[in-house]
Amino acid sequence: MAAIAAAGFLALALGIRLLAAGGGVLDSSGALAQYSGTALYASMVYAGVFLLFPTAKPAGAGLAAIGFCWTVELFQLTGVPADLSTRSTLARLALGVAFDPTDLIWYAAGVVPLVLLHRLAGTRTSALAR
Repeated sequence: MAAIAAAGFLALALGIRLLAAGGGVLDSSGALAQYSGTALYASMVYAGVFLLFPTAKPAGAGLAAIGFCWTVELFQLTGVPADLSTRSTLARLALGVAFDPTDLIWYAAGVVPLVLLHRLAGTRTSALAR
């Protein structure tokens, strides 16, 4: 299920970039393409945590996902991702190019609703099992 969710978030992010920006998957001009992509990247990382740790709790997975995303964003301050992105489309999509402090908020926006929904679904499932 986590793999399907991650693939869905990736497809949605790339689709929005293609439709909203019009310049291809690397065109992040415009707020919709940029910020939805950032939030969906974080959502994909959240799903990825469950691929690696299937028994993770939603809150722990959320903290891990946001922490990973913030680490990648702060790594952009070194200039290494910008250099790598000139040579690799995959590096550009995975690591980004330039630090944007607004992205730190959008990462949380992509994860917190999933954590809440995940916990709500778990609570309902537990209540039904009693």
